[in-house]
Amino acid sequence: MFLQPEPPHVLKLLAHAVRWQLVAALAQSDFRVQELEARLARPQNLVSYHLRLLREGGLVGERRSNADGRDAYYTLNLDNLRTAYQAGGAALHPALACATTSENALTRPYRVLFLCTHNSARSQLAEGILRAMGGERVEVFSAGNQVTAVHPLAIRAATERGIDISQQRAKAMDEFVGQSFDAIITVCDRVREVCPVFPGDPPHIHWSLPDPTAVTGPEETQYQAFRQTDQELSTRITYLLLMIQNGQEYGD
Repeated sequence: MFLQPEPPHVLKLLAHAVRWQLVAALAQSDFRVQELEARLARPQNLVSYHLRLLREGGLVGERRSNADGRDAYYTLNLDNLRTAYQAGGAALHPALACATTSENALTRPYRVLFLCTHNSARSQLAEGILRAMGGERVEVFSAGNQVTAVHPLAIRAATERGIDISQQRAKAMDEFVGQSFDAIITVCDRVREVCPVFPGDPPHIHWSLPDPTAVTGPEETQYQAFRQTDQELSTRITYLLLMIQNGQEYGD
């Protein structure tokens, strides 16, 4: 009988209690290292060591905060984790290569509010993508705390995906104060710091995304930043919808 010489690397990475706790936390939201220290009740040097191993394994990414360049946000690479985890299962038995999901029916649409500073690009793209992908399963909105207008390059990036956000408008957060949501998702490091509390204190999820409107240079260079934002949002929203489909909820 053929025996595997050792467990797949991803399973060894996840088998450690601290790394498992870090991945579990980052599956909920992007966090700064000091927030992860507090959530895990572990010292900074231990958390940083295991984050480095997860980064080297391709499961976690790091990006400097737009709100404070001294801070960094850590992000779980869901595509890499899913691929590696399924490959690890397939190493034991081919039937374990595909994850199974339940089909719990929603009794009502899942309400999501995306927030960023100007409500011009990241949150507008997120609103359009989730509405298009989620259909009747979701009710989705976006807003900002210093609203401007929907950016033309955001409209162009969405159009390339087959989504029309040209009729969406920039909205102030004040419009939604008092409304209930199942999840508040901030896609801007700055607005995360001023996010209001909503009725029922729904989970506050943070996706740390660079601001495509801050990119300078020729229009096509700027547009590539919008396309990259669109692609990352699409990936994250795909996994959000899987969670909603399975009747699961984010922890906070």
